[in-house]
Amino acid sequence: MSALDALPDNLPRPVERWRCDHLAGMKMPDVVLTSTQGRDVPLATLGPGRTVIYCYPRTGVPGEPLPDGWDAIPGARGCTPQACAFRDHAADLARLGARVFGLSTQDTAYQREMAARLHLPFEVLSDARFAFTDALRLPTFTVDGMRLIKRLTLVVRDDRIEHVFYPVFPPSASAGDVVAWLEAAPSR
Repeated sequence: MSALDALPDNLPRPVERWRCDHLAGMKMPDVVLTSTQGRDVPLATLGPGRTVIYCYPRTGVPGEPLPDGWDAIPGARGCTPQACAFRDHAADLARLGARVFGLSTQDTAYQREMAARLHLPFEVLSDARFAFTDALRLPTFTVDGMRLIKRLTLVVRDDRIEHVFYPVFPPSASAGDVVAWLEAAPSR
């Protein structure tokens, strides 16, 4: 297990629950993002059924230091464990009829390396221009001159946001929380 895979015991818990209250019921914005498979994904027309989009600040690169004070920022640490949890729950999510995307503001080349290294069976979307983030007024924070999305997960159904997980903590439990919610949620 690398330092990027491990979560310190003393991570601060994010507490700003109200920051995403406006999202449930919103129609997905008319934004097209590039995926790690090199295709454009139109988010306003994801199609029928459920799509899970887990948004995260940034994944680290092995051998490179994390941003200054990263572990002290509530909700910042844990992007790699969260991605691995969605990878490990991919079959459960598919069984429940949900498509999965990861999403961050990192560029596609950066995300491709991470997706290959972690063997992710789903695409990761780049919102490097903040089109999606700003259209939905997603919560962000700034560290080392980088503006990053706060960790949250959207369940989209028929092109509307059906449910929002925010704040997400611990990040390693995020995918399991989504699976449990989908198992309990009415299919129609």
